[in-house]
Amino acid sequence: MSEPQDDFDEFLDMLRQQRDELRVQMHLAKAEAKEEWEKVDKQWQGLKQRTGGAQDELKAGGENILAAARLLGEEVQQGLARVRKILEK
Repeated sequence: MSEPQDDFDEFLDMLRQQRDELRVQMHLAKAEAKEEWEKVDKQWQGLKQRTGGAQDELKAGGENILAAARLLGEEVQQGLARVRKILEK
């Protein structure tokens, strides 16, 4: 695998871990956090769907696809941070 792909895989693993940790806390969450969670989870599902079908293209050097996926991943990361902030209130 190429280095950008390895970095992106690590990024996805980090997002997956944050998502899983927050899911455990969701049963105690406020309604605001639940609404934010639903938005972020839809983004996460979209990211998984887009990157799952693009693995071959990513391996072949699809920098544009990787950049778009990273941008969506960063949006998911920001959403997870908002949920975490709500839970810490």
